[in-house]
Amino acid sequence: MIDTTAMWTGFIVLVAVLLVLDLGVFNRGSKHISVRKAVYLTLFWISLAVAFGAFVYIEMGADKAAEYFAGYVVEKAMSVDNLFVFILIFGYFAIPDEYQHKALFYGIVGALLFRAVFVFAGVELLERFHFIMYIFGAFLIYAAIKTMLKKEEGGGNRISKIMSRWIKTSPELDGDRFFTVKNGVRIGTPLLLCVIVIELTDIVFALDSIPAILAITTDSFIVYTSNIFAILGLRSLYFAIRGSLNSLVYLKYGLGIVLAFVGIKMLVSEFAEISVAASLAFIGSVLLVTIAASVIASRRKSLPDV
Repeated sequence: MIDTTAMWTGFIVLVAVLLVLDLGVFNRGSKHISVRKAVYLTLFWISLAVAFGAFVYIEMGADKAAEYFAGYVVEKAMSVDNLFVFILIFGYFAIPDEYQHKALFYGIVGALLFRAVFVFAGVELLERFHFIMYIFGAFLIYAAIKTMLKKEEGGGNRISKIMSRWIKTSPELDGDRFFTVKNGVRIGTPLLLCVIVIELTDIVFALDSIPAILAITTDSFIVYTSNIFAILGLRSLYFAIRGSLNSLVYLKYGLGIVLAFVGIKMLVSEFAEISVAASLAFIGSVLLVTIAASVIASRRKSLPDV
């Protein structure tokens, strides 16, 4: 069995190599990413996540592997919901297709760092102050209600106005550059503001997703790796399904149910234990049903009236 330090080191090196491959090989330069290529890349990232899950099974056992896959599924599902927000942000800043991958890439790099802080802080808090489990549980139930009732709104407008007070920016893009020179002065571009907004929204997303995974396991290695593998495939998934996102009309209700479930799981943890396998089965079933219902509803809507 590989020791914990070696596993952490290996994982960090693996992520670094994958990020270099992603920007330097798979998506080198600014260009439009076709749906076909995005689908292949999405399958690659999913396959990699599954392979890592197999590694967890071999090195840490079946229970840890189940926790990893449960965490991965929860984070992946919540990430799909977050893609709606990315569409609104790109639309607000008028970022062309060929520059969106770069913006998402740097957003993901920031997410790797922010998620590490959230994960280790959350695990430490739960280990030191057990009552926080109930606070997280109540928060997740609140987040579930908020998710099911929310309306998609563009947050780029408000945030960008605040940021522009601190960062002087150009009104137009300068290719895929984050900074440009106007009248001899170096200033930011809308792409820079876009990346900052993506980073800030990811912090908000983490407030929901990290407590949800902590309801499944408090093993920091499992929490972080499942979280990061779900995030690494987010960019290709965005380009693969962005045209179909509006068809997932019931997804937010499925996510709401999942968040409510893990919130209740936290609240009753002292009195009743729900196994990780049962949790994974329930979460997977809810998501499959809501996605299938969304697809059926979308197809019926597209049929011509008779």
